[in-house]
Amino acid sequence: MQDKKKEIRISVRNLVEFILRSGDLDNTKTRSDADAMQAGSRIHRKLQKQMGSDYSAEVALCITVPVTKDGIDFELTIEGRADGVINNNTIQEDFAVLNFEEEAAEPPEIIIDEIKGVYMELSHMTAPVDVHRAQAMCYAYIYAAKYDHKRIGIRMTYCNLETENLKYFEETFSFEELSSWFEHLVSEYAKWAAWQILWTEKRNAAIKSMEFPFKYREGQKELVTGVYKTILRRKKLFIEAPTGVGKTISTVFPTIKAMGEGIVEKIFYLTAKTITRTVAEDTFRLLGGSGLEFKVVTITAKDKMCILEKPDCNPGACPRAKGYFDRVNDAVFDLLTCENDISRDHVTAYAEKHCVCPFEMGLDVTLWADAVICDYNYVFDPNVYLRRFFMNDKQSEYVFLVDEAHNLVDRSREMYSANLYKEDFLEVKRLIKDKSGKLSRLIEHCNGDLLKMKRDCDEFEVLETVDGFVIHLISLMTEYESFLKEGFITEGKEEILRLYLDIRHFLNMYELIDDNYTIYTDYEEERFRLKLQCMDPSKNLLACMNKGRSAVLFSATLIPINYYMEQLGGMQEDYAVYAPSSFQTENRIIMIGKDVSTKYTRRNEKEYQRILKYIKDFISARTGNYMVFFPSYQMLQEIVLLAKDEFDGLVVQKSSMTEAEKEMFLEEFVEEPITSRIGFCVMGGIFSEGIDLKNNRLIGAVIVGTGLPMVCNERELFRGYFDERNGTGFDYAYLYSGMNKVLQSAGRVIRTNEDRGAILLLDERFTQKQYNNLFPKEWFPFVTVDANTMRPVLNDFWRMSK
Repeated sequence: MQDKKKEIRISVRNLVEFILRSGDLDNTKTRSDADAMQAGSRIHRKLQKQMGSDYSAEVALCITVPVTKDGIDFELTIEGRADGVINNNTIQEDFAVLNFEEEAAEPPEIIIDEIKGVYMELSHMTAPVDVHRAQAMCYAYIYAAKYDHKRIGIRMTYCNLETENLKYFEETFSFEELSSWFEHLVSEYAKWAAWQILWTEKRNAAIKSMEFPFKYREGQKELVTGVYKTILRRKKLFIEAPTGVGKTISTVFPTIKAMGEGIVEKIFYLTAKTITRTVAEDTFRLLGGSGLEFKVVTITAKDKMCILEKPDCNPGACPRAKGYFDRVNDAVFDLLTCENDISRDHVTAYAEKHCVCPFEMGLDVTLWADAVICDYNYVFDPNVYLRRFFMNDKQSEYVFLVDEAHNLVDRSREMYSANLYKEDFLEVKRLIKDKSGKLSRLIEHCNGDLLKMKRDCDEFEVLETVDGFVIHLISLMTEYESFLKEGFITEGKEEILRLYLDIRHFLNMYELIDDNYTIYTDYEEERFRLKLQCMDPSKNLLACMNKGRSAVLFSATLIPINYYMEQLGGMQEDYAVYAPSSFQTENRIIMIGKDVSTKYTRRNEKEYQRILKYIKDFISARTGNYMVFFPSYQMLQEIVLLAKDEFDGLVVQKSSMTEAEKEMFLEEFVEEPITSRIGFCVMGGIFSEGIDLKNNRLIGAVIVGTGLPMVCNERELFRGYFDERNGTGFDYAYLYSGMNKVLQSAGRVIRTNEDRGAILLLDERFTQKQYNNLFPKEWFPFVTVDANTMRPVLNDFWRMSK
């Protein structure tokens, strides 16, 4: 039986953008194609509908060409959708519009139309953007080859999103011209495709022989199997998995196995915190030590990668920005062919060798990596997402592994919300008034709209619509983009660019406005704000996840699971599973103090003294390391003042800590301490999740309060919204968020099967069903105590644990 010929697939857009890009990195220049994201999609549809019967919209085109490179024979499939195909056989009167009558030859029978929505003034465009022209040429070649056309035309249609005025650029090519151009394009890509084929064969052979690196714990094999079946069936899986279950290896291993079977094209491991990124890297490294051949790249924040003191990506400020796109492909190919491991150090070294930006090079390497470890933003955030993978609506064979998924609810709400501040408009107007009178006047129009809203807003005001303001913003953006392209920015560059980006994001989010959004005005630190608040991010998240094959979302605190499935884009046909803990219940004790409260009406010195007594009794029962988590910095400080010098070895979390200060704080918690160490921390802060103090580096945690967020206008907005939708306003706005902080804080204690630890919950509300219904299964049974009985109960536990 003949072997199936090797095949590489790539989209038209990705091919031309990758091979034909050139020039500088320049953050002072706008990117029209990306800026007009949502509105551009709308204008596409509108223009296509206005065309006549001679116009075919969204035409799928595909071609497969045989290629031989470095002794490897393969087929390269190039595919995409042309915005439009115009059949000139059915029209006569429109030739003047297309300007083809100026040529001696007859107009071509077929014209490929490429539509782009832009904010910039069309009179400033003297030629089409190179990559747009190349896309149209690709589609023209594919169409001409398929339907045997000797001549074919292309048209780049640019539409200003404010005025909806149009500007065309047209060309006609012979098939021979296009064929020569296309062959050169393919030959440039051939070495990359050949490398990919060889690497994929090597990687898949290693995957087939890969074994699970540990003895399966109770329920772990079922979890691994569940992840694999979820990927196979193109579903989403929500996993509530207690600490110590091995969530990372249990999700990564079966996903890699699926890749080895040709089911998965790329893995995106998504995290919210640096520590979980490190755990993911360690897991891939562990499998690599067992023989796995796998290319993993971690996207590190720009400010940590930048060679400058402060990132400034333009050729005037950074030598590596000058000609970046002329050199970066050579840098990436050098790295891929010389190194198996795409570590941060290797990216930095090869970036220096080829004089390119290490951060941007790291992003470019993701195209060729098997797995990408990155923040949620790079998949879900409309401002930051990796356009090379997610710009189009086409579904690819990607798998999203979403770690600590409970964080994604609040994070995604903010990603899909947008703020504008009146004061920013005034500041930018001041900065540019002598440089552009027209832009200054347009900014003043928008400022006038905001001033009217401000006069109608005493403290907090919900609005039905801001359509009029948005029309003024669109007018402003056209002139703003022209101003930025002129490059007149000197003073206040950051402020001018930031407002531009904020307006762009606001307009993009306004295109998404539906029942999942609320518009309001308020004052934030005395600055007047207009906010588009995403109330329910599920629709937007689902749209992102639908660009991949499958998603696995996991956390120790996805409680209640139905809430997280609803908010994170889960569908009725998706799966949810609880991974049982292998931790022995006799190795831990959970106590609830029933005679203490942190309700605002009970916050006084007497109650704080009671809390203080609980803490002293708790830590004096056994020498060791402890953390006490408070609901706010204010309460933490008040307890510290009351405690005075009563605690030896007390370390206190500050409201803002550098990475070095955070590390110094954690270094206080040594194994086998001679004297106890007590850390006072804040629930929901940097020490309440994502830290890993194993064994006896932490033997106890006191959770002071239920973690409920402070009552505020925005929280009350959520409460009213979900009360109206399903009668769960308090739960969605306050309870679930607060209890998640409690669960995360308590989870710092029990990290491994060998750990022994005590958890004390200080608030009488924990005894209520509404709250303890949200306890994880492994928290049962718990013990209810008071200030007098807590110490004897705890002494018994430690005595039994020896």
